[in-house]
Amino acid sequence: MTETEKESKYFFRTYERIPIEIDRGEGVYLFSKEGKRYLDMFAGYAVNALGYGNPKILRAVQEQCSRYIHLSNSYLQDPQIDLAELLLKHSGYEKVFFSNSGTESVEGALKIAKRWGSARGKNIIISFSDAFHGRTTGALSLMDRPRYREGYEPLLQNCRILKLNDTDDLQKNINEQTLAVFLEFIQGESGVRPVTVEFARAIGGLKKKFGFLVVADEIQSGLGRTGKLFAFQHYDLRPDVVVLAKALGGGLPLGAILGNSLVAESLETGRHGSTFGGNPVACAAGKVVLKEIMENGVMQNAAQVGDQLKSGLMCLKNDFPSVVRAVRGSGLMLGLELNVECRPIVKSLREKGVLLNCTYLNVLRFLPPLIISEEHIVDALKQLRSVLLVTAYEIETRV
Repeated sequence: MTETEKESKYFFRTYERIPIEIDRGEGVYLFSKEGKRYLDMFAGYAVNALGYGNPKILRAVQEQCSRYIHLSNSYLQDPQIDLAELLLKHSGYEKVFFSNSGTESVEGALKIAKRWGSARGKNIIISFSDAFHGRTTGALSLMDRPRYREGYEPLLQNCRILKLNDTDDLQKNINEQTLAVFLEFIQGESGVRPVTVEFARAIGGLKKKFGFLVVADEIQSGLGRTGKLFAFQHYDLRPDVVVLAKALGGGLPLGAILGNSLVAESLETGRHGSTFGGNPVACAAGKVVLKEIMENGVMQNAAQVGDQLKSGLMCLKNDFPSVVRAVRGSGLMLGLELNVECRPIVKSLREKGVLLNCTYLNVLRFLPPLIISEEHIVDALKQLRSVLLVTAYEIETRV
């Protein structure tokens, strides 16, 4: 049997696989078993922030594996403590809890919020349209898209999903019963859609009035991707809780919840836990990732090269108005919204050696490794231009 046939026979049909068999990765490139090289412009959905085969990550993983691969969280573990110290130092938060993934971080944040609100008579959780917070039932309760929710209801009670960037809807639905507001400051899955400055300001004003928690989902947008450590730092609104994952483990499963002084005592001994959360090998890799991002210029590169990429995408928008509708995002988290369905364009780019992700049917999502260079961006834009040129011609000849 071929690998495709084996996959069809062995697995639940949950994934739509890209038709390439990957042999290895180097830097910002992936190589197929046939030897073809691909420029990776979505990096494992923002996981591989330092690209592939980073020698510092490999060394840290090997050294930790030679000590121990797993201990229960009944023991103090210096990889956890070292990474926690770095996270709190750079973020300014007071407490951290390590999980295995983004959706587990969201679940933990829900428990922290509920525990905090139970003593204050607050029980309504607010989230926003087109959000993506994960696949577990708690996370699904914060999301409104039927493709994720259907068949899994009933979900959590007392969750209200409001329209993103609609200040009137916000004003009507937040009151003394509001426990927490969960939001992505830049929504990834819905097509790289940022919160407006006015909307963030309105949330901040209502928070002062009604005293609820703000929980920022920085799973995709955090850790330097937008040119700042967190996407919320582009706004004048500091959350009480931040959830992280994806890039944090350097390719290994690792998530985190950060909390300020308001929620620092919300999890007492035995109230929450995780068998594999904060795995020492993943934490050893995470320490490298955070140091590279914060101390060795990787975040600055994301901001600089991200500006170059955004400018190039704006040029494509101007040159191909029949194809390109909008450019959105910050740093190396950018979306190119099209007037056409984007899967054919993704396929054409793949044939030209560029791997790009399509989300929300018509948005090309750019999430390359944060180490990507200006030369790589020039190459990617060149290939994208050639594909858009053909697409524009097809549209114009149809008309």
